[in-house]
Amino acid sequence: MNPAIAAVALALVAALLTALLTWALIPLLRRRLLDRPNARSSHATPTPRGGGLAFVLVATALAATNGALWPLLCLPLALVGVLDDRHNLPAGLRYGVQALTAVALVALAPLPLPLWLWPLALVSVTAVINFVNFTDGLDGLVAGCLAVLLAVAAVQLQAGWLWAAVGALLGFLVWNWSPARVFMGDVGSTWLGAIYAAAVLQAATPTAQLGLLLVGFPLLGDACSCVLRRLHAGQPVVQAHRLHLYQRLQRAGWPHSRVSGLYVSATAVLGVAWLAGGLWLLLPLVALTTACGAWLDRQVAVRFSKEEPRK
Repeated sequence: MNPAIAAVALALVAALLTALLTWALIPLLRRRLLDRPNARSSHATPTPRGGGLAFVLVATALAATNGALWPLLCLPLALVGVLDDRHNLPAGLRYGVQALTAVALVALAPLPLPLWLWPLALVSVTAVINFVNFTDGLDGLVAGCLAVLLAVAAVQLQAGWLWAAVGALLGFLVWNWSPARVFMGDVGSTWLGAIYAAAVLQAATPTAQLGLLLVGFPLLGDACSCVLRRLHAGQPVVQAHRLHLYQRLQRAGWPHSRVSGLYVSATAVLGVAWLAGGLWLLLPLVALTTACGAWLDRQVAVRFSKEEPRK
């Protein structure tokens, strides 16, 4: 079968299966994992979480049938995510599983790393996992951006199995786009962060790895800058908050769909630039994205230091 046709077929099957499985899971999640709004929430209506289980199962199964075992390496994160969504596991346990996953991904990467680079690689992988998790706060934001990122990775790496994850995310978005009927929860966001990190590690050269990482700048840059600003302000970075740019835009009055659409669109533009022109075209657009983010931060979003409880 033509590779392009096979990729489309795989994505369509994954989308249909995930949409159906998510629909079937929502009543159970509503009974067991209902996310009730609190002072840090961006939603006002109780909504079930844990729906990421649907795309994790579908994408992993379909990828395995195509000979790809990378999603299986990330399944421990999904299992811990399910338990954390239900029982709020200790941070040390969660990070320990992330670190072990990072070791497996780095050890099996096609591009060997010298030993002196291993600490940086392990910290980078766990950072990507956590940054994706941190940005899962608005309807459709992470699912939309990661669908674009993994599609770009699938094209760059010519990795057919990634289309299973892309299709699964599109099927999940049917239920997760604003107004969301279900959230992915940690089971979905940590697994997605690891899959994205795995895709970056599979790139053939350091330049290709950097480019694929920079395509995720809208999400990763928001999370990284927020962590640095909180550290500078003396705030506890592991404590939940509403200080990411995407959260402060929503608090300023932008609807979920507008904020998520902006981030997904920016990710898509960077992805097309990378595939079409490489770093020469990507780097100026990353700089432009940074400038646009700074303008939104100063002129539109709620001030960074202004953390107000929900009334």
